[in-house]
Amino acid sequence: MDGKIKLPQIIITAFMLALFVLAGFLGMDIPELVSGSFTKFVMNGVLVLAMIPMINAGVGMNFGLPVGIVAGLLGMCMAIQFRMTGITGFLGAVALSVIPAVLLGLLYAKILNMVKGKEDIAAIFIGYSFIPIMNFVWTVIPFTNREMLYPVGAKGLRPKISLENYFGNVLNELMVLKLGKISVPIGLLLAYAAVCLLVYGFFKTKGGTVMLAVGENEKFCQLSGIRIDRVRTMAIVLSTVIGAAGICVYAQTYGFVELYNAPLSHSFPAVSAILIGGCIGRRAKISHAVLGTYLYQTIYLLSAPIANAILIPQMSEIVRMIITNGIILYAFLKQERRRRQ
Repeated sequence: MDGKIKLPQIIITAFMLALFVLAGFLGMDIPELVSGSFTKFVMNGVLVLAMIPMINAGVGMNFGLPVGIVAGLLGMCMAIQFRMTGITGFLGAVALSVIPAVLLGLLYAKILNMVKGKEDIAAIFIGYSFIPIMNFVWTVIPFTNREMLYPVGAKGLRPKISLENYFGNVLNELMVLKLGKISVPIGLLLAYAAVCLLVYGFFKTKGGTVMLAVGENEKFCQLSGIRIDRVRTMAIVLSTVIGAAGICVYAQTYGFVELYNAPLSHSFPAVSAILIGGCIGRRAKISHAVLGTYLYQTIYLLSAPIANAILIPQMSEIVRMIITNGIILYAFLKQERRRRQ
């Protein structure tokens, strides 16, 4: 698929603009909503970028994103344990998450390489089965920083750990540009742009080109002597590492590290975002991730207060789940039609 904007993206963009207009009629603070859209965009953007390597290698959607997220959570917990603060603390958390991300990515890849053709289903179950194991780990892991532990008994990590004294909002507060009443987080946007450039640059290397070739025609690459499983493993590990970095960006913006079942809430929105951006098939581009993340997260940001204003408050979450799962179902139907053609 080319990088041109298709009819579905035009429709979704029009829907987003209509929500902005409706929010204005309801008397909501539009500059604040626009400012929030930039923050939500980058906050979730790196997690969506984690989809790209696996899609381009023909492995499918990274429904096992919680595996990479857990590695990032481990890195952040270690950074808090060592009392690392500021931008150094954030970079330290990302660096400390790389080793567990690589190790978990190799295990994740080994399983997916054993179930070729059923990767999406297997990835979902890997994510859902891995989290209960980590729930046990969080209760016994021997960290000693009292700010991370339950106050009673001082054993086991809390479900939500504050980053206020460490590296919370460190990127958000780095070079904030004021355009009237709109705040543009330049530092946060630059960090996201740097990750986008790294992913783009990788696919310009020999390894990235081979990965794209495997995704396009696996049988031809196999006949050419390319080790398919090795390329798939590299893509899965890369996706896992990006996912680990992505949750670090998310957590510093949110201001908390969320453990236990929280990682399960990130995979479906990330998949939905890249599909909204126009990724259907075996080729995902940076433009798909960027456009899809902004559209999805901005619509989500606007829909909740608007639904609360004109409907009952519980409707906003119901509508979000219908849209999320509907987009994924639509994409799978389109993929199946392409395979039959």
